[in-house]
Amino acid sequence: MLVPMLDSIIRNVAAAGTREVVLGMAHRGRLNVLAHVLGKPYAAILQEFQAASRDEGAAASGKGSMGWTGDVKYHLGARRAYQESGIEQMPITLAPNPSHLEFVNPVVVGSARAAQEQWDTPGAPRQDEKASLAILIHGDAAFPGQGIVAETLNMSRLRGYHIGGTIHIIVNNQIGFTTGPGDARSTLYASDLAKGFEIPIVHVNADDPEACIAAARMANAYVERFRKDFLIDLVGYRRWGHNEGDEPMFTQPRMYQRITTHPTVRELWARTLAEQGVVGADEAEAMVNTVQQRLQQARQGSQSNGKPAEEESTQVFGPEPGRIATAVALERLIELNDALLQRPEAFTPNPKLERTLQRRRDALQEDGAIEWAHAEALAFAAILADGTPIRFTGQDVERGTFSQRHLVLHDLETGERHIPLQELPQAQAAFAIYNSPLSENAALGFEYGYSVHAPGVLVLWEAQFGDFANSAQVIIDQFLVAGRAKWRQRPSLVMLLPHGYEGQGPEHSSARLERYLQLAAGDNIRVANCSTAGQYFHLLRRHAALLDSDPRPLIIMTPKSLLRHPRAAVSPRALVSGSFYPVLDDPDARDRAEEVTRLVLCSGKVYVDAITSPNYEQAQNVAIIRIEELHPFPAGELEAVVERYPNLREAIWLQEEPRNMGAWNYLAARVRAILPRGVELKYVGRPEFSSPSEGSLRQHAAEQTRIVQSALTGAPELQTKTSGVHHAR
Repeated sequence: MLVPMLDSIIRNVAAAGTREVVLGMAHRGRLNVLAHVLGKPYAAILQEFQAASRDEGAAASGKGSMGWTGDVKYHLGARRAYQESGIEQMPITLAPNPSHLEFVNPVVVGSARAAQEQWDTPGAPRQDEKASLAILIHGDAAFPGQGIVAETLNMSRLRGYHIGGTIHIIVNNQIGFTTGPGDARSTLYASDLAKGFEIPIVHVNADDPEACIAAARMANAYVERFRKDFLIDLVGYRRWGHNEGDEPMFTQPRMYQRITTHPTVRELWARTLAEQGVVGADEAEAMVNTVQQRLQQARQGSQSNGKPAEEESTQVFGPEPGRIATAVALERLIELNDALLQRPEAFTPNPKLERTLQRRRDALQEDGAIEWAHAEALAFAAILADGTPIRFTGQDVERGTFSQRHLVLHDLETGERHIPLQELPQAQAAFAIYNSPLSENAALGFEYGYSVHAPGVLVLWEAQFGDFANSAQVIIDQFLVAGRAKWRQRPSLVMLLPHGYEGQGPEHSSARLERYLQLAAGDNIRVANCSTAGQYFHLLRRHAALLDSDPRPLIIMTPKSLLRHPRAAVSPRALVSGSFYPVLDDPDARDRAEEVTRLVLCSGKVYVDAITSPNYEQAQNVAIIRIEELHPFPAGELEAVVERYPNLREAIWLQEEPRNMGAWNYLAARVRAILPRGVELKYVGRPEFSSPSEGSLRQHAAEQTRIVQSALTGAPELQTKTSGVHHAR
């Protein structure tokens, strides 16, 4: 009954003027929906089963592909142009989905939001809630069991996430694999979770076609009238067990004794129609035989040697593009900066902000210093002036976790909001910024779906602290870094993850850089750890410039203590000239290159710790090189820098993170391949830990001193204890 219900919903919304439908579902019934709702030919589906056998043989023979891996047939998505009932070319998209059943939910809702918004004029984007409809098909065990469902439901009425109503259908088989309802949920109905969000719920018997269609029409009418979510609990059963090859009698013998003798819904409906005189019994059987013949013909056609259309081409990730022009003329920067500091008449911001705003007024002078958040605001303004829209969301992004950003101002008296980037006279595109709910999983999934569906929009998501993204690891693993290889999607989402060791304890230090580097392969993502506000400015501008030609997700380890640090701030010249540099040479060592015998390589905030160390001035034989873009690994740029130092005897990789974390395991072999013969690469940093950082500020300070001193002086590492572990060379 799911298929005719979907047909009814899609037909009705198309007739009402909806321009796009986006569906999300897991495995149960997916091939059926692909065939009968998306119109994927039977032969193409059956051919994929044949192709799976061939691929296994190729893998056994050692033949593989570069970049393009594909996915199993019941994860794949599809797209169809709906043309029935006088409707022309309304796209219906079934989003691809991994085996994590409900994680496609926010992705679909994000895609639907992207289909509703127009970004071609300055200000806030214009949203038409009737432009698209999201339909989410859930499992009865997964709906109450997986927290991302509640996170997605919570978005339904939020300013930055609402789409004017989603239609939810629980395909209720009354069992989750082999687990019964009594062990799967603490509520009577699988749908009870939705009660907390004031969503209408209709329970309907999947053996009653007329009731099912009535429920589908009710859902349509409610969403169209009230622009809110609606849920249908479609109660049925699975006839053949979990995967058509399972034995359900092992665990639910009584239930399946009843199911095996229970007529199918097709048989029940045929009887009803025959009793009503609509069709004869022979006519119903003839329909069944006709479909069986079509399936047999499709099966015979699928046994050819050709590959399915989806596998015809091999997708290989390309190399990094050349240098992108990202500098902005000083006159233009001054104009943008002045516009950002304008405010409406009688608007009174909090007086505590005046110092910050005054610094930004003076920063474009010749001797000015542009801090991190100011460089970000100028980058956004220049990107908007170039005609690229921006959507920026995350946890407290409007103000910034560390009170550094203030892209949204609030009137002290009235509470009215002022968003300078939406009032920018130079802007050629819209800007949106929203504080997200306290969610990482659904929030990141939403932005992934948005970025895929709106490829020309610069979409950014920021975590309050970098390791908060741990809660979204499925979205990162299954969608963000692999969606291009598995499904030919082209995400361009930017993740901003505050990272750096300031003694705040294990949960506020590490953004888990090592995880992104482990997931990086074939240039699928870009991973950067900038040390200056100027580099951050150019990196954002470069990413925006590549949205059309070479989109890839960008993971940025953003700072905390460097946000206002004078050694991370830059002069206006840094934005007016140059571009993003994947590797930065030591500016203090260029005049003494012949004296340098030790190369210290590092990334991000630890560089500032090194150059502000008491040992730095005495380390005349040391040059400190920053690797600002870690993936794709900038081998050519690093090699060119290393060649400037002809008398090297040793090289150090310096990091704050424990040895089993950070960039060490990713970089070691790559850097060794570049170093001159006889120059050994050594590690300086924390020893291997199970925890990212110490829980004590005193222990942290001792470790940080030890690490930097050892890198700069080459002295034996201090035999101090941290967490009961001795540090030895």
